[in-house]
Amino acid sequence: MKVVVGSPGTWSGLLLRTGQCVFAGASIGVMLSAFGFSNYTAFCYLIASMGLQALWSLGLACLDVYALRIRRDLHNPVLVSLFVVGDWVTATLSLAAACSSAGVTVLFVRDVDFCRRYPQLSCGRYEISIVLAFLTWLLIAVSSLVMFWLLASV
Repeated sequence: MKVVVGSPGTWSGLLLRTGQCVFAGASIGVMLSAFGFSNYTAFCYLIASMGLQALWSLGLACLDVYALRIRRDLHNPVLVSLFVVGDWVTATLSLAAACSSAGVTVLFVRDVDFCRRYPQLSCGRYEISIVLAFLTWLLIAVSSLVMFWLLASV
């Protein structure tokens, strides 16, 4: 298998996974600090999706650290297949959660003016959390494409 930027067991792969975990955790933290998020299903789904993403990325980051430490190659076709499936599932869930939350936020801010009528809603924090979720998805999309490329090169 080829060594591609972001492949498992490399420094770039570790940085990619760490970025995913950090942005997902930040998205969760900002959303949890926003008042009233639990009243809306899309925001709860965003937290669940980002939680799954953070756990998946943390697990693979730990695997990357282990592989770098003992200088082991993680380009086993079975492992890469598992990474592909996991990355594609979490990428799909992350994109769906970010898009649904963004739709609710656009509805609140522009369509029904909830943010103006109810200033206790933390619309700015909702937006920041959603931007962080999209950044998480961007990193997982890169990771998904790298894994798919590695699997295709077997």
